[in-house]
Amino acid sequence: MVVRKNLKRKFALISVFEKKNLKYLCYNLVKYNYNFISSGSTGKKIRELGFKCQDISKLTKFKEMFGGRVKTLNPIIYSSLLYVRDDKKHKQQFLSLNIPEIDIVVVNLYPFKENLKKKKSVNMVELIDIGGSSLLRAAAKNFKYVTPLINVSDYKKLINNLKKNNGTTDIIFRKKMALKVFKQTSQYDKIISRWLNEK
Repeated sequence: MVVRKNLKRKFALISVFEKKNLKYLCYNLVKYNYNFISSGSTGKKIRELGFKCQDISKLTKFKEMFGGRVKTLNPIIYSSLLYVRDDKKHKQQFLSLNIPEIDIVVVNLYPFKENLKKKKSVNMVELIDIGGSSLLRAAAKNFKYVTPLINVSDYKKLINNLKKNNGTTDIIFRKKMALKVFKQTSQYDKIISRWLNEK
């Protein structure tokens, strides 16, 4: 396959509980000049698969804390996800930070619902995803510029859209993915609130 490369250095933030098809995702994103930012087990897995990956902690200069409870919740990351890219003041502020511009956010949440169904004892509080939901919602809010992806099943759709648009995604795809994020994070929170209410 011949890829018409966009020479702009682009970044994808990947933080996934489900590592299925991660090699497929990374292999195809590299074709379109994407660099990877990640943390914890996802970053380790990406490097094991043979791809370069920058740790979020090196980017933010803030180490993961409390057994991984705090790793992506940092203004450096959210500045990249939320700034309005055609606003001159936003652009100036962002450039002064000297950080990567994140174009794609790939996150799937801790399997809270799936573990509720299991009979074995699980600390359900530790399966309440905070950082993942926040990253997805920030990217989805800024869908005019950023592509959020919550489902492993959408990896192929992402790659097809990048192929169609010479290495970027179109607004229709980004809006569709943002809608999925808000629907699914809303359902996720409802399941957690129902569980807490029953407790």
